Amino acid sequence: MKVVLLKDVKGSGKAGTILNVADGYARNFLFPQGLAVEANAKNLNDIAGKKASEQHRLDVAKENALETVKILENKDVIIKAKAGQGGKLFGAVTNATIADAIKEQYNVELDKKKISTNIDIKAYGDYECEIKFTQGVSCKMKVRVEEE
Repeated sequence: MKVVLLKDVKGSGKAGTILNVADGYARNFLFPQGLAVEANAKNLNDIAGKKASEQHRLDVAKENALETVKILENKDVIIKAKAGQGGKLFGAVTNATIADAIKEQYNVELDKKKISTNIDIKAYGDYECEIKFTQGVSCKMKVRVEEE
């Protein structure tokens, strides 16, 4: 029996592949678990439509990310913070703090999980961070921590 896998099945294949499997394996395991559907014209057409819509969604997300990169690339974000003696900050500048400052200064909303810094920011100075939007789209920004 020919089936189309909906999810990855260990030992059988990855999602979206068409396999020729035993009838009992398909009826007793794959279908009840929701891991596969029969490879008929309707199901193949439905899967092709889902793949096309997913690809369109990814293309739109990449376009939006490229527009955001044009706004943010090679720019500085300034963060004001309080510190004790020696310029050591009370606490640290986190990715959430950086995301809030970018929203305030450039009117671009970012998820804090997309921002990565190579070191902890615990003192005044200039630091570099990388913002990873989608696969293959990223930009670097300079984070300047100044005295409040």
